[in-house]
Amino acid sequence: MFNENVIKVLKESMWDLATCQDGMPNVVPVAFKDVTEDGKLLVGDVFLETTLKNIQTNNGRIAVSAYDAKSLEGYQIKGTAQYVTEGPVVDTFKAMVEKMFNGAATAKGALIITPEKVIVTTPGAENKKEL
Repeated sequence: MFNENVIKVLKESMWDLATCQDGMPNVVPVAFKDVTEDGKLLVGDVFLETTLKNIQTNNGRIAVSAYDAKSLEGYQIKGTAQYVTEGPVVDTFKAMVEKMFNGAATAKGALIITPEKVIVTTPGAENKKEL
């Protein structure tokens, strides 16, 4: 589903996660994230309280936006998130977060996002194109 340009932007940029509950949108930036070889998006849960509540009440619906601030190349990924609290993905995020915050914070779990649509957000002729 992801071409090499999408993967590059996802790996090198911050992400914004968007969820909604009862008509109230919520967007948060995330730094602890990764893309798996099989095309899933992973997000470490450090401070995702509202995001988690929203995905529990809206069947896991989520959108991810990522873009390169210099070139403005960007993508929106719409999909479904599943929350996990144990396993190798969570262990990896726990180690990353604890190292960065010198033990003052930890990852409580992780979102595993299954993409359903990839939409170009880059300004220009391809804008809004679904890949």
